[in-house]
Amino acid sequence: MTHINPQTETIDIGIGGMTCASCVARVEKALNKMPGVESATVNLATESARIVVQSAQVTDARLRRAIRDAGYEPLTPEAAEMADQVSAWAGFAPVAFGLFLSAPLVLPMLGDLWGQHWMLPSWLQFALATPVQFVLGARFYKAGWHALKAFTGNMDLLVSLGTTAGWLLSVWLWLNAHEGHAPHLYFEGSAVVITLVLLGKWLEARAKRQTTEAIRALHALRPDKAHWISDDGEVDVPVAEILVGDRVAVRPGERFPLDGELIEGQTQVDESMLTGEPLPVSKTMGAALTGGSINGDGRVLMRVTAVGHETVLSRIIRLVEDAQAAKAPIQRLVDKVAEIFVPVVLLVALLTLAVWLFMGAIFETALIHAVAVLVIACPCALGLATPVAIMAGTGVAAKHGILIKDAQALEMAHRVQTVAFDKTGTLTVGQPRLIEHLVAPGHDAATALAWAASVQSGSEHPLARAVLKAAQAQGLKTSTPQDLSAVPGRGVQAQVDGRQLLLGSFRWLQQEGMDNALWAEDVKALQSQGATLSALAERGPDGVQGVLLMAFGDEPKAGAQEALAALRERGLKLVMISGDNQAAAEAMARRLGLRPEDGEVLADVLPGDKAAQVQKLREGGRIVAMVGDGVNDAPALAAADVGMAMGNGTDVAMHAAGITLMRGEVALVGAALDISARTVAKIRQNLFWAFAYNVAGIPLAAMGYLNPVIAGGAMALSSVSVMSNALLLKRWKPD
Repeated sequence: MTHINPQTETIDIGIGGMTCASCVARVEKALNKMPGVESATVNLATESARIVVQSAQVTDARLRRAIRDAGYEPLTPEAAEMADQVSAWAGFAPVAFGLFLSAPLVLPMLGDLWGQHWMLPSWLQFALATPVQFVLGARFYKAGWHALKAFTGNMDLLVSLGTTAGWLLSVWLWLNAHEGHAPHLYFEGSAVVITLVLLGKWLEARAKRQTTEAIRALHALRPDKAHWISDDGEVDVPVAEILVGDRVAVRPGERFPLDGELIEGQTQVDESMLTGEPLPVSKTMGAALTGGSINGDGRVLMRVTAVGHETVLSRIIRLVEDAQAAKAPIQRLVDKVAEIFVPVVLLVALLTLAVWLFMGAIFETALIHAVAVLVIACPCALGLATPVAIMAGTGVAAKHGILIKDAQALEMAHRVQTVAFDKTGTLTVGQPRLIEHLVAPGHDAATALAWAASVQSGSEHPLARAVLKAAQAQGLKTSTPQDLSAVPGRGVQAQVDGRQLLLGSFRWLQQEGMDNALWAEDVKALQSQGATLSALAERGPDGVQGVLLMAFGDEPKAGAQEALAALRERGLKLVMISGDNQAAAEAMARRLGLRPEDGEVLADVLPGDKAAQVQKLREGGRIVAMVGDGVNDAPALAAADVGMAMGNGTDVAMHAAGITLMRGEVALVGAALDISARTVAKIRQNLFWAFAYNVAGIPLAAMGYLNPVIAGGAMALSSVSVMSNALLLKRWKPD
């Protein structure tokens, strides 16, 4: 269980026995009718339900009982996990048994193609077909009976009705045949249809296991043991026993068991499975380490900073699982169709029987055509079309460092027309340095810089870190600030050495009364070079007096210019949103290849106003993606149609975004849009083929052009083709 808030919780339950889209609709209806259930989403591809409930009213046991009452098997977590770990040939025995018994029944059909008239005795046909019908086919009768009791229909009902009709017809013809006359029987049709359906389901289950490879690969990154450094030395203990703050040794070639900080040694770390970055990353003292990444050639010690569900790897697994369990908006249409599909097919089959009898056909012929309608119409492919594509798409995206949080973001991303970027940390390195500082007349430069560093000493802002780094480089001594308070989006003020100091944006200090003429020429020159400006001022009896002008420079991220050019080639409108003044923002934009003259720069935007700017970009119905990395980007990420958070950013940004880019590379924005387009294309292809099989197959079967064996083969082929088409996504790689 994943607790969302004290009132509601999300419960995941594995479900066995679902075979088609009608099953999904039936389980969802049963769960949503329960008091206290806010929403229930059932996924055929993952064979699971995700239920949001009022925790005080609904228990896990009641939900499982509702699933069982609907005619399906609620699976325990252990059973679901074991199902994921079975071999590639698991479950093939019934299929093999069916093939063994059905093959002799098909031989006469093959002989007819070569002019040979082989015919098995009626009693032998009965002996071969009956175990297939009632032993291997028992699962269809059981599930079909549950569907009838619930006044609904599903694939199993169609198969059981169709094959039983063929079997009964054959028995009736056999028992009523004239002595010495060998009647034409249809035992082979019923037996082969059941065998083909079982074969299709086995191939489908095998393909499903391939779609969940990404999740299994992520789970496999977790080591079972850790080398814990105790008071008595190094001890091997289960990873589950490690606590935050513990020291752990990691040997060369081993995976880091949990997230932590490097406290001894240095090494190269392979983070490719988590970020998609193929090159090892150098780690020295104080560097952050991610659980699941592979240590290089040095033995190191780490201090654990996160365990259990709080580790980066656990959060990644949770994101991918959430995306694969989610239902895409396009699936809602499919669910509505599936709900009425089986009753309509039953009606069409009855009409087929009636029309053929009305046209003068014998009952035997009319019934066979009706059976063919029942068999070919099974909506298995319809239920799988969307979820398998989503599972394959989100899985391969995760492999390349793109975490898609929900199916809606995946489906929406390919429609994006405008991409808005935060500047600092997204398009730029985000580690600005103090490139120049100018002191006001009557002040000492070193003292003024020490004051600025003192005011910023508790801040994690990139500009604050740049000031502290510059002060440390000069060996300046800082003081502890008193009465420190932040002015959101503008700066901070504090008491340092008895002085009331203000540090922040130039515009804010001028509003507070600082002389506009101070540093006027220097400001123009520095802004024209693209520098970000900040100033230190002192509030005294004579008002606010300027003390120190600071200019900061940042660098564009490697590859950012090329990535933006590639996005423009896709026909996208690009916009950079920055809190810098117009001149500084435009200077950086030109270094990135953006065009300020075309409105691609929005400058002087306060952090709280970014969401409003995104809303403006959405005017006129344009689909907007927002890319950011900081806490102040979270409202804008949530306001956009598609939010993309850089993985090197904050947890708040990642939570607000629908897509997380683990490497923090601008090129992954285009890759995310590309995998979205390809996944949606696969969904549409799958839905087209799923509908096409039924739209073309049902009339052909009704008109007598398909016998039940061919119809069964076509139905099984439809599910397998949909699965195979979705699995082609596994070949995708970012450009």
